Amino acid sequence: MKRNRTLLALSLGLALAAPLALLAGSGDIALSAAPTKDQSTTARMVYGLLSDSRYAYRPRALDDALSREILTEYLKTLDPGKVFLTAQDVAGFDKYATTLDDAIKSGQVDPAWAIFDVYRRRVDERISFARKQLKADFDFSKDERYAYDRKDAPWADAAGLDTLWRQSVKNDWLRLKLAGKPADEIRKTLDKRYANLLTSVQQLKGDEVFQSFMNAYTGSIDPHTDYMNPRSAENFNMQMSNSLEGIGAVLFRQDDVVVVREMVPGGPAARSGRLKPGDRIVGVGQGVSGEVKDVIGWRIDDVVQLIRGAANTQVRLDVVPAEAPLDSKPQLVTITRAKVRLEDARAKAETIVLPAASAQPARRIGVIKLPGFYQDFEARRRGDKTYASATRDVAKMLADFRAQKVDGVVLDLRGNGGGSLSEAVELTGLFIDKGPVVQVRESGGKVNVQYDQDAGVAWDGPLAVLVNRGSASASEIVAGAIKDYGRGLIIGETTFGKGTVQTMVDLDRWPANETPRFGEVKLTVAQFFRPDGSSTQNKGVEPDVAFPVSVDASEFGESTYPNALPWTRIAAASHLRYGNFAPLLAQLDALHQARSAKDVEYQWWVDDVRKFRAETAKKSISLNEAERRAERDKFDAQRQQRAEERKRLGINQDPLLESRADDGLAADERNVADSVAREEAAKKQTDPLLRESAAILGDAIGMLGKDAKLAAQVLPATHNAAGHWAD
Repeated sequence: MKRNRTLLALSLGLALAAPLALLAGSGDIALSAAPTKDQSTTARMVYGLLSDSRYAYRPRALDDALSREILTEYLKTLDPGKVFLTAQDVAGFDKYATTLDDAIKSGQVDPAWAIFDVYRRRVDERISFARKQLKADFDFSKDERYAYDRKDAPWADAAGLDTLWRQSVKNDWLRLKLAGKPADEIRKTLDKRYANLLTSVQQLKGDEVFQSFMNAYTGSIDPHTDYMNPRSAENFNMQMSNSLEGIGAVLFRQDDVVVVREMVPGGPAARSGRLKPGDRIVGVGQGVSGEVKDVIGWRIDDVVQLIRGAANTQVRLDVVPAEAPLDSKPQLVTITRAKVRLEDARAKAETIVLPAASAQPARRIGVIKLPGFYQDFEARRRGDKTYASATRDVAKMLADFRAQKVDGVVLDLRGNGGGSLSEAVELTGLFIDKGPVVQVRESGGKVNVQYDQDAGVAWDGPLAVLVNRGSASASEIVAGAIKDYGRGLIIGETTFGKGTVQTMVDLDRWPANETPRFGEVKLTVAQFFRPDGSSTQNKGVEPDVAFPVSVDASEFGESTYPNALPWTRIAAASHLRYGNFAPLLAQLDALHQARSAKDVEYQWWVDDVRKFRAETAKKSISLNEAERRAERDKFDAQRQQRAEERKRLGINQDPLLESRADDGLAADERNVADSVAREEAAKKQTDPLLRESAAILGDAIGMLGKDAKLAAQVLPATHNAAGHWAD
């Protein structure tokens, strides 16, 4: 899916959020006065790629019309909530409206810096205004609403922004007040929050300004084409490979300090036993004798860059324990780096036991949760037999399920935004015999069919694929192929609708640089189509058995991008049809509706989705304390009622999850250890949608096992050997 290019945004108007740019930065906070020579060269290379049909799937001329779009996109990137720049500022930028195309072609992208300079000054002014508001008293008895959704709002003048920011601060204050915080503590918390926000913008560097500007260009052509500076490219490739070399600790910035959030299981940090959630890293040194640099006030990724390093090398950390005051003497911790697998991004397996019911025997359904289609391409090229691979991990889990003799398998692709195309093809091959998995049409119109070449399957039994609106790209390839082959049921929501293929183009490969200088472009080079010839573009993959829609297609998905490719189709590729589940679907849906109506946790989820969508549609929030307190009391009463219902029904819930009232804090303001403990507890809770998906698959198994005529209709005898669904 499209990466969020926003530097700074309001988080639904409920609190000012830290900029995404905090993920990339420097201990040196100086912003370069102008683009560098390398950035000038990079701009010209990116233009060459995007305007050449030999590379880009849908090249577009860089002209005055596109220049206007680039300006609009750049301003949207800088100030998506329209809360910093004034209408007068934006009018002043109109002088660049038809010149940005020439700037990119020539590499003279100074306008990006000029616009950013105004933006940064406006951020300073607005944060100063917000902090001054904390000295005043707020009247929460007024009938006032804060319209936080400004996506479609016009740019405001200075007076309009004054009103908006006063309301924003008032809302932040009210949240903390409702959470029981005293005035002095509220004032201190918000002042620190706004100061940190200002610091994060002041620490932005030229490589981020350049990246944001170039992405205004790439995003104007295609929603999934991105420019990445060298550091962003390194992080992206690390995520794709599902591995890194370092200490295996998840870090984040809290105030001016880098804090340990959690350790990767089995990583060097976890094995050392010297770090725990909440510990503060205040210094980093290399090897056994390198200088320990004070990193207080540094940007998070610069600290990460110091801590990462080649396997089998040492890094020394000055650590202040979580329970000690920050000014305590730090403890020196030495850790030997190693290659670390990112466990949270790996496939995970579990088993759901369906109790016997309505003459149906008890069943055991294996579940594989796959958050992404990862592969360590470099390790595979080196011939490393232990390279990270989603397909290899899933194959091992399927072998375990076969040994356990589970009755069926649910492949959970919810929230899986994609990844490696080759992994999607190979993973589909675990469930089908040889055949086409996806058709790829290149820019010139040539269609290449990607096949599963390996005979045999890893799992030939009952299969369901669980998807939602967050299932995109490679997830849609797998779900679409499984549906076209009639190999399994698709359950959940219509998927994202991303039907294009991107490749990483290393801009340093042409100059053959020894060290990265120019970055990489994630370039759209093709469009993929399902075996039946239908594109997933815009339309996505529709489920056979549908759950309530959690997010509307007008709010999230490929169809929300105005410059997305339209849906189309090509000729089908010849492929087997293992089954046709159409005769089952009406009865499966009826059983699902009847069962889920009695499932209190499922119905709670449905109710929560309905309320969330209703709240989202409001686009504003009351600033009247009595009204907000009544809403909070209603929420607390509902939470208490649900807790009592769980006890009555014998449904276990971790006590950490029973109190989830809004505390008014931003994520980086909460106690780290408590937040991690709560998240771990949430992972262990029963997922009603996953449980219901397993039950639907169990229904299908039972129906086919009882009715030989129906089984013959759904699973033709000639193909039944490839899909053992019947009992």
